[in-house]
Amino acid sequence: MKQQVLRNELIKFFYYDNRLTLAELSRRSHKSLPLVTSTVNGLIEDGYIQDNGLAASTGGRRASSFQLNADKQRYIVAVAVDQMVTQVVIYDLMNNVKVGLQKKELVLHDNPALTETFIEFLKYYISGSGIPLNQILGIGIGMPGFVSAIKGVNHTFFKLGGNVTLKDHLSKELGLPVFIDNDSSLIALAELKFGAGKDLKDVLVVNIGWGIGLGMIVNGGLFRGHSGYAGEFSHIPLSQSNKMCSCGKRGCLEVDTSLVFMIERAKAEMDAGASSSMEQVYKTTRELPADVFLNAAKSGDPLAVSVLSDAAFLVGKGISTLIHIMNPMLIVLSGRGAVAGKILMAPIQQAINEFCIPWLAEQTDIQVSTVATNAELLGAATLVIENCDFN
Repeated sequence: MKQQVLRNELIKFFYYDNRLTLAELSRRSHKSLPLVTSTVNGLIEDGYIQDNGLAASTGGRRASSFQLNADKQRYIVAVAVDQMVTQVVIYDLMNNVKVGLQKKELVLHDNPALTETFIEFLKYYISGSGIPLNQILGIGIGMPGFVSAIKGVNHTFFKLGGNVTLKDHLSKELGLPVFIDNDSSLIALAELKFGAGKDLKDVLVVNIGWGIGLGMIVNGGLFRGHSGYAGEFSHIPLSQSNKMCSCGKRGCLEVDTSLVFMIERAKAEMDAGASSSMEQVYKTTRELPADVFLNAAKSGDPLAVSVLSDAAFLVGKGISTLIHIMNPMLIVLSGRGAVAGKILMAPIQQAINEFCIPWLAEQTDIQVSTVATNAELLGAATLVIENCDFN
């Protein structure tokens, strides 16, 4: 059992940092060099690890380095669910795409067939990949809602009757280990392991999407709170409107800052006569896809920029609250909406200048994610790596 735990731990080190020496592995694992050497040799025999030549010189004899073996036939199914679209991809152990990304429009609200449709989509994708189930380490799924990763339940979506958990139900139906977590937590995990938060201790990751989420990195790890539901940033009562939130309360930040709100506002203003590059798509389909809206904002469309900026200002007001409470080293803007990039920064900084104590705000850096497009998928893959056994 102890040997298996060490095997899992060493593979995680390689997964996150690629190339490592035996001495580095010994220091990180706090295990003796002979024990680490023996375990690495076993992983080499099993095909998980391969020699990667000599490490860079540090002044003495150059040590051998090792890395994961990309040819090892072990794969991860990563699933990113949002309120409108579900995405799935299969990675190898080096996070190279083995089977290409597929998307399915899957509305979560008021959908009685949600769980069944979701399962059928994943079954079809996995069977179509041609990869035997015994070569798949597991399925990691990020999803919105009040999700308990420990209990394996989602109290908002994919509700099941009886005592069976969502995690267990999916695992039984798909024939593979399944791990679920809140989408914002997984986005934060991706930022911690691969993005702007790598090697940092205290980082907050704001997930700008169909809702507004928050992933919290405290002391170098995900902070979940007493019962696993910490980070419900979107339900801080900062809205001045009287609109009802999806949670059943009024005044939540989400009702004035989510992509749902931004798109609906843009449509309403075009209906009222506002001119925009988005008009043709909207008039033709009576819909306004999020990608069209965000691309219009990135291209400088005045209406899209105005709507996005107003929402970003309120997000900045919320971030001011977070800075006062958490005093983080870094706040990362991630998620689907973060592709708007620099457009978000000015109104957010304006709100921080207005609402945050200056000397405290100066101690927090704010950055736009460099992995925003794939953050939830990377986080879902990482969830599998964190929880599976490498037998």
